Amino acid sequence: MSNAPNGIDEPELRPLLSARFIYRVTAVVVVLAALTAAIAFAGRWFGENLALAGHTASREPYDIFIGQDHLRLPANMIRFEAQRATSIVGRVDVYLTWPSLEGYSDENRDLFNDVDAPENLIFLQISQSTMSRDMSGRVEPIYKQVFDGPPSRGPNGLLLHATKAASSYAGEVFYTAERTGQAPYVVRCLKSDAQTISTSADCQRDIHAGKDLVVLYRFANKLLPQWKEIDNAITAFIKSRIVP
Repeated sequence: MSNAPNGIDEPELRPLLSARFIYRVTAVVVVLAALTAAIAFAGRWFGENLALAGHTASREPYDIFIGQDHLRLPANMIRFEAQRATSIVGRVDVYLTWPSLEGYSDENRDLFNDVDAPENLIFLQISQSTMSRDMSGRVEPIYKQVFDGPPSRGPNGLLLHATKAASSYAGEVFYTAERTGQAPYVVRCLKSDAQTISTSADCQRDIHAGKDLVVLYRFANKLLPQWKEIDNAITAFIKSRIVP
């Protein structure tokens, strides 16, 4: 017998929010909160690693064995992450600020990330020597054969040599200089003009070092006036990193 007025049965009154519904909403909120936290963490991690762009500020030293030579280098000077380990390798790639010859750090990160100022860095590739002569030793038997005409004046005492269009060095030029008591200085550079955009690999030179190493280093042509300082600094740097 209904107690409702007018004899109309009312439906059974139930809670507007059931326990099951509340459970589901709570579960969704928890999942969303977890996803938000994960995204925030991933974003922060990605942002930090994107900012590092493969660099590391760690100065942990690694022993690198190349042929007969033993080098000790800190992690922040080794360019590629895969090479940051004590190991026997065929080569190691190094990058350094110029002129301080430092590895990557939080203080100098702008020097490593500024693509508009390639003169901030010098890149080295250190490997076991496969030739009996370095670049200075190759000028007479090889490079002079491709020089085209008499040289012209280059920066800071250098002589600029154009190359024959039919040679394998077309599009490049050589700079040379005589040095008292040393083999002549020789460097290869890409041909450039006022409109050419400079890069960190405009010029390259290789030198012998240690027992059996060849060090190929690259730098922006804007640094050519400092060729003496660069060559002396790289030679001293490698010597300081070789373990007797």
